[in-house]
Amino acid sequence: MEFSASIQKVFSTAEETGGEYSKIGDHEEPIMGQASAVLLRRFYYDQGGNSKWLATIVQTAAFPILFIPLFLIPSSQEASASPSIPSFRILASVYFFLGVLLAGDNMLYSTSPLYLSASTYSLICATQLAFNAVFSYYLNSQKFTALILNSVVVLSLSAALIAVNDDSDGPSGVSKGKYILGIFCTLGASAIYSLLLSLMQVSFQMVLKKETFSVVLEMQIYTALLATSVSVLGLFASGKWKTLHEEMETFGEGKASYVLTLVFTAVCWQFCSVVVVRLIFIVSSLFSNVISTVGLAVTPIASVIIFTTR
Repeated sequence: MEFSASIQKVFSTAEETGGEYSKIGDHEEPIMGQASAVLLRRFYYDQGGNSKWLATIVQTAAFPILFIPLFLIPSSQEASASPSIPSFRILASVYFFLGVLLAGDNMLYSTSPLYLSASTYSLICATQLAFNAVFSYYLNSQKFTALILNSVVVLSLSAALIAVNDDSDGPSGVSKGKYILGIFCTLGASAIYSLLLSLMQVSFQMVLKKETFSVVLEMQIYTALLATSVSVLGLFASGKWKTLHEEMETFGEGKASYVLTLVFTAVCWQFCSVVVVRLIFIVSSLFSNVISTVGLAVTPIASVIIFTTR
């Protein structure tokens, strides 16, 4: 009951500070997008895919589809833009730093599912809310009520229980050492993801200073472009690109399924990401993370049904 009240309090606070969001009704979009992407990635690994670099790339590679809505936005909607336009050097620095941070975060998120079940992975990811609470307090001057703090604590403790549970299962054949590595990779990814959300909010407020949807698309496009570029460079530098053809040939469900899995994973991640960035822009990084954390509850349920994990 207390947890339910806490979540309701967070939602009500967001509706008071971001009335536009309550009209949009985007609560379900990031939840479904995130759950679908995580399950498709799990499917990729279960069917024989083992390229961490490729799994990292697909998390941002679908960014070109965002150019469609960017070009379709009427120029009249840009009238509210701030007259103070940041220099190219400042914008490039912001997008470069966020893009590189995003690439590193995606790599950690791609490594974790190799050693953890989908349900365990999602539950540990819930710690991102606790990390984001700290970053929001110091970087975004987020005000906390007792109910909001209570919700953060409850979510974080529930995720921590799975991390110290010796009986928690991972994919077959995974050693205890790799299982622990998966836990630490997930915790690290959650911390970096939370920092990334808070830094994006700072960028919107202190650097970009615009009140248009195009600035949301630009943030997602340019950071994803940098993250994809870094990931592709990593793929070729590591030499792992040489194994991709064999991976496709030996994929459990066939070549067509291999390609479709990667394509739909990329689209789902991009769909989820742009809504997450939109929530940061309209409300706050903390609220965006609350939605993502609520979405994590969907994944274990779906994974039990689809992958019959415990």
